[in-house]
Amino acid sequence: MSKDPNQKEAIIKAAYADVNKFGQNGEYEKAVKAVNRVLGVAPDDQTALHCKVVCLIQLSKFEEAYKFIEKNKLAATLVLEKAYCEYRLHKPEQALKTIDNADVNPLPVSLKELRTQVLYRLERYEECFDAYREIIKNTNDDYENERRTNLSAVAANLAVDKNKEIPELPEETYEQYYNAACIASNRQRYAEAEKKLRASEKLCRETLEEDGVTEEEMREELEPIRVQLGYCLQMQGKLKEAAAIYAECLRFKPKDPVLVAVASNNSVVINKDQNVFDSKKKIRSAMSEVCESKLTSRQKKAIALNNCLLAFFTNSSDQVQQLCQKLVETYPDLEFQTLLIRCSQLTKDKRQKEAVDLLNKYAAAHKENAFASKFAIVQLFLSQGSRKEAIDILLSLGEQMYKPGIISALVTLYLGTDNKRAASELLKSAVEWYKMNNVSSGDLSDMWRQAAEFHLRGGASQTAASSLEELLKLNANDMKVLAQLVIAYAQFNPKRALELSKRLPKLETLTTASEIDALEAANWVMSTKAAKKTANAKIDQSPGTPVVEKKKSRNRKRKGKLPKNYNAEVPPDPERWLPKYERTGFRKKRDRRAKDIIKGSQGMASGAADQYDMSNRANLSKNSPATPVYQEPTPGPRQQHRKGGHKKKKGGRF
Repeated sequence: MSKDPNQKEAIIKAAYADVNKFGQNGEYEKAVKAVNRVLGVAPDDQTALHCKVVCLIQLSKFEEAYKFIEKNKLAATLVLEKAYCEYRLHKPEQALKTIDNADVNPLPVSLKELRTQVLYRLERYEECFDAYREIIKNTNDDYENERRTNLSAVAANLAVDKNKEIPELPEETYEQYYNAACIASNRQRYAEAEKKLRASEKLCRETLEEDGVTEEEMREELEPIRVQLGYCLQMQGKLKEAAAIYAECLRFKPKDPVLVAVASNNSVVINKDQNVFDSKKKIRSAMSEVCESKLTSRQKKAIALNNCLLAFFTNSSDQVQQLCQKLVETYPDLEFQTLLIRCSQLTKDKRQKEAVDLLNKYAAAHKENAFASKFAIVQLFLSQGSRKEAIDILLSLGEQMYKPGIISALVTLYLGTDNKRAASELLKSAVEWYKMNNVSSGDLSDMWRQAAEFHLRGGASQTAASSLEELLKLNANDMKVLAQLVIAYAQFNPKRALELSKRLPKLETLTTASEIDALEAANWVMSTKAAKKTANAKIDQSPGTPVVEKKKSRNRKRKGKLPKNYNAEVPPDPERWLPKYERTGFRKKRDRRAKDIIKGSQGMASGAADQYDMSNRANLSKNSPATPVYQEPTPGPRQQHRKGGHKKKKGGRF
């Protein structure tokens, strides 16, 4: 039954009034019902269709809104709404395509801003940065601070590339301070980032307190700042403070899944091989599907790699191999890192040969990582104590073995195997190689110095001279090197040594008479008697005083004193130099305070206690079958005249 046109118009008018009222009050469920009343009367009303899509988006029903747009063929007119639904449904590629294919020229500001958000989600940060700068330049409204904050967030991600130049951005709001701290932390300036984060936290508290927000809302705003602060503290080695921040964040169960993932992952890193069960629980939280769509690819890579490492720490051999294989399939650029984890697990399982074969195979297929692979093999051999095999691998590196670090490692290994000759030959060949190839030796002074000292100690003066010559080229005014060079040349080329010695400073320039006198007068160096003798010698040998030759005094031997009543016929006590408590005849004095102690079982009479007191000689003679005879040692010469010990005088109080 068709309705009267006037009646239809009245229904539509009343419904639109309700839509407007509910929309202003934020009651979008009621607004949708009001729109449906309009669509029931006029199903093709474009305004009503648009209103319903907006209400569904406000209710976060993005899937329903997207299907409604497709069903009613509104994609051409509702480009912004369709692209936004795709963006919120984690389809950024599709959203970008929708915007770029829109038949709108030029794009309105709303579509431009949505496009920058999509570029950010796609991690195309350079395009996103340029787009934001253009929008800020060509707009003038109340959203300028928000755009500048987003621009600094893009700059923070660009700062991961250390070669990328980042322009200076304003730091006025707490969000901008936070993003500036992220830029500093991505450039590994963690102390600077920590200061900015603390400033951001303080400013955030002040701003939100002025706005009168609740404690829960304030905590939600502060949590990202606190977690980032924990990361900066962790990178500075302040693990306890960082762990406390992560634990506090997770205790309140934040709504943002990114915070949960970051705090959980970083806690796992701090735990390492400790608290394994707690780490397993947290890594599952970090790898949940809710977090997957919110994290950047860099964050997801780090979490997946840490999951493999956690399996390694839990000695789950099969799980390590499976996780590593899955990680390589997802992120091919992490192949080398996963290979190292797999080889470490194989070594732990005593399958070292398989690990070495895997690394050799990888090195042959990937020339760019062959050098690092060889070092991994060296590490495996050294962990098993196979020094000879490690030396062979380092020697097989060709000309790369002449790098200072590798030369140092080889010399250390040779000395560890007590092969000084090989170490000397290696240093000789390194010196010759650097001479022949004219390699810049700006950073090689330590190697030249160590090589020279090693050869000087080993008697290879010619090789030592070559190293010292190179070292002297770096610093011609180093007199210590010049002196060593003179000593080296003196062994095989005295003429050259004499020529170089002329460049050494004269002895008079090194020390003055006043300095010598001051050294001689330094009585703290010698004893008091020696100082007095030196002073007297200076007085006697003053200018104009004739020097008299003194006769050397003879040192007379003094006869040792013997004790009184010494009897030469009696041999001395062989234990005379031992302490009394170590001598054979020593008897410990009984403590008089213990004489009244009742000995025996509880409740026994004192008479019975005397009977069972084994310290009583009478009881010993009665009960024991044979009383041992104690033979007093023959008194020595010092014991003959001492019948009693001298009592020490007690000092009185002053």
